Amino acid sequence: MERLSHLDDEGKARMVDVGSKGPTERRARAEVYVDLGKDVLAEVLEGRIAKGDSLAVARIAGIQAAKKCSELIPLCHLLSLDVVHIEFEAEKAGSRIRIVCDVACTGKTGVEMEALTGAAVAALTIYDMCKALDKGIAIDGLRLLSKEGGKSGDWVAAADS
Repeated sequence: MERLSHLDDEGKARMVDVGSKGPTERRARAEVYVDLGKDVLAEVLEGRIAKGDSLAVARIAGIQAAKKCSELIPLCHLLSLDVVHIEFEAEKAGSRIRIVCDVACTGKTGVEMEALTGAAVAALTIYDMCKALDKGIAIDGLRLLSKEGGKSGDWVAAADS
């Protein structure tokens, strides 16, 4: 098993030194689901949430969160992101919204945490916008879908069974 890069030889947490690495293109994609229930999903899709356009606000919140990832996750490096793209897909049969966050940069370390953070905060924002209608909204399935670039190479999550 490979040694964890965020632990020193004594097992203490540390920020990984990427100073000697050259910049390369990096990409990551993450997803999460917000289970709203049929009635709340309809309100969101019809733009009838009292606080405003919940998907527009969630998109901006997710982009902002990805950009601020190093301020939220203690050992993440500050990255200059080239793009953060957030998409929503309504799944009416499941009464939920799928959120996908794509992030890219040319840098010395990956953008997996930025993609995951963007997706998570977009989901939390939808919860915040809709909680007056139903406090039982659930956020499920936050996961990395893929990453490209870097020393460890490309990776794609196993397909759902």
